[in-house]
Amino acid sequence: MCPVDWRLSLTVVGFENICSGVVAPDSPKLPLVCLNDVVKTYETPGGPVAALRGISLSLDQGEFLLITGKSGAGKSTLVNMVTGVDYLTSGHVVVDGISVPDLSDDDLAQWRGRTIGIVYQTFELLPQISLLDNVMLPMDLCGLYRRGTSEARAMDLLRQVELEDHALKTPTRISGGQQQRVAIARALANDPPILVADEPTGNLDSVTAGAIMSLFEQLVAEGKTILMVTHDTSLMKHATRHVAIADGLITDAHP
Repeated sequence: MCPVDWRLSLTVVGFENICSGVVAPDSPKLPLVCLNDVVKTYETPGGPVAALRGISLSLDQGEFLLITGKSGAGKSTLVNMVTGVDYLTSGHVVVDGISVPDLSDDDLAQWRGRTIGIVYQTFELLPQISLLDNVMLPMDLCGLYRRGTSEARAMDLLRQVELEDHALKTPTRISGGQQQRVAIARALANDPPILVADEPTGNLDSVTAGAIMSLFEQLVAEGKTILMVTHDTSLMKHATRHVAIADGLITDAHP
């Protein structure tokens, strides 16, 4: 089972002072996501390579923050810091009151399953099981599966992304755009407060990409919080706030 109160894991002192970087204007309370002076350096045979060089950033509840940058700018590395998929070199990452780097590997997996829904560019659906089972999978992994209740929730999520009629099909029998909508439904399975999307429209045509962005806008209107990274600056109009990064640094920010 997932622990009830992850705030017991918070070890960062002076949380109010952490988010002194790029903060949404007129923030009424502490941010939902907060990065302070985050550095990530990879050791390579040719020497250390800095992927992030001191990123400070916050995300408030109900925001749709779009982070843009070219390939190699550090976008995916930043996402990995927020989700705890990779370890930072220095700095602080606090998500929903939890110091992410201070979680053990076991606790991190459970925390991620309850707190963050992740949408990937390549969908990452299991091809051998139905769409319905794909959506229920996070519930099972986090110990939240309940016979009947979970099936009903998964079907409702597929209904929200207009794929209820395809619930028993496998991913290979639907289009790429439909697969991405299933991936979004799966990311919502455990009702996480945050969705993190890493280039979710990268493999889609412009029309389908527009439909996915409209779905994200709808989710934000319903109270979800979204952090999305992309190289496509034309998608900025869909977000409530935009930050650009290059060479591991924030270069521009717009409310």
